[in-house]
Amino acid sequence: MPRLLYFYLAKRLLLSTLAIEAGLCIPVVMTSLFHYLPPTALRSGLLIPALLGTFPTVTYIALPMALGVAVALEFSRMASEGMIAVLYSLRLSVWSICLPAVVVALLAVGCGYWISSFVAPTYVGEMHDVIYVIRNSLDHRLLEPAQFYTFDYGKRTLYFKRWKSRDVVSGIFIHQYDWKKNEEQIISAQEAEFRRNPHGVLLIMSHGTFQSMKPGSTDMRSADFDQYAIQIDMEGTGGLPKRNWIGIFEYPSLKFFRMMPSPRNKHDFAEWMSEAVKRIGLPIMALTHTLFAIGLVLTLASATGRGSATMAALVAIPIVHIAILIGSESLIRRDPRFVILIGLAILAEFIAGIVLLARKNARFAMPSGAPPSLVQHGQPA
Repeated sequence: MPRLLYFYLAKRLLLSTLAIEAGLCIPVVMTSLFHYLPPTALRSGLLIPALLGTFPTVTYIALPMALGVAVALEFSRMASEGMIAVLYSLRLSVWSICLPAVVVALLAVGCGYWISSFVAPTYVGEMHDVIYVIRNSLDHRLLEPAQFYTFDYGKRTLYFKRWKSRDVVSGIFIHQYDWKKNEEQIISAQEAEFRRNPHGVLLIMSHGTFQSMKPGSTDMRSADFDQYAIQIDMEGTGGLPKRNWIGIFEYPSLKFFRMMPSPRNKHDFAEWMSEAVKRIGLPIMALTHTLFAIGLVLTLASATGRGSATMAALVAIPIVHIAILIGSESLIRRDPRFVILIGLAILAEFIAGIVLLARKNARFAMPSGAPPSLVQHGQPA
């Protein structure tokens, strides 16, 4: 195949893949963000960490399907416009016609492995940090007015009437127990400001009342204040609060494989195996989807036309991809031995694509010495 035509087809496939990848990833990422993030996420600055934590993982998961669909659409277009027949008449084999798509697929495989092995593990923890902050109310900008919030395992309760600005509230009420002084405390103030520092958040209350009482006593001591400050363990200037656990999905590839648990620990081994299948199995499907899509289109287009060929490929590729993804997420978590079934499914798609292409190549093989004019419109000489 001429070099210029190689570059033309490869460029069209790359652009189509990027467009389809964006169409797949953006709705999934936005749906995930809207599911986990409250409306106050924009005010709290959690949107960017959540986006960084979600987008790389969704990208490498959706990339093989995006490429498979792009290949199916492009080869279906070529078949309907007669380009495939012209390429056959130029004595080009099926394998030569497939070469630009295979090169793009190999690039996608390499990109997928790079994202799944290094980029996604580096950033996926940020999404879990965001979820940790939301579930534990560790960002003061996530707090909603007229609601009670508890901190430090119920030792401190906080309530305020409304927000005056991003960091200032009015009508604040705090109930807490001071173990050092062994007393119950109630603090109310007209206004309070949340000031972040490297150790957390300093809550500075203005124009309020401080009340305290010893356990078992009925004597309540009360005092007014102009300003009173307390330290709260929330998100400070040092970044998101750290979780006390690290998921297996956060380790880069080399450390990930060294952290492989013993098969005797069924739960941890199943979790590790599920992540391993996604990291190893999904990127290679960019190649298997490509070969299978080309094989379907070239096999069906000459017999039934563009519509059926396109529809068959557009239905088959997503079904195969989603089935393998569901298997790696759910079946392997139930029983790690299902990894054999997932591997056989990926291998079966690869073999099916090779067989379809080989049969098509054998059917349209040019007899030795036959002139190009004998092959017209995809019909064998």
